[in-house]
Amino acid sequence: MKTKLWVGGILILFALYIGMAFTQAFRFMGTDSLTAKIMGVAILVVPAFGVWILIREVLFGLRTEAMGKTLATLGELPEDLPRMPSGRFVREAADADFPNHQRDVEENPESWKSWYRLALAYEACGDKRRARNSMRTSIGFWRQEQKTGAV
Repeated sequence: MKTKLWVGGILILFALYIGMAFTQAFRFMGTDSLTAKIMGVAILVVPAFGVWILIREVLFGLRTEAMGKTLATLGELPEDLPRMPSGRFVREAADADFPNHQRDVEENPESWKSWYRLALAYEACGDKRRARNSMRTSIGFWRQEQKTGAV
């Protein structure tokens, strides 16, 4: 819940920034100066790109959370690995557990559940880039399943 409050606060601040940026952009574009008009367009493009990134990240988080809740309800989340006092996973335990999830994906290449668990395994091993890519793959298969109504 605490994380959601922080995200909400950041979203509010970002919305204020976007509002002010758009206001300034329209002010610049309303002048007679060509340079000011170009600056106004640039001021519109950068926040618009930021909005797109924000929407993409929020959707990623919401979809990931929904998938995790589904797996938790079904009792299909991987068992929790041991952690160090800092909260990080014990690397040896994560490395030893990883081949199980990799094999699961090889056996079920179109299963969002398998890809989700593989993403968690990558995260536990410290490979955030592959974890995120695996989660994107999982989201793709999950969305396909949602559209077709298959379970």
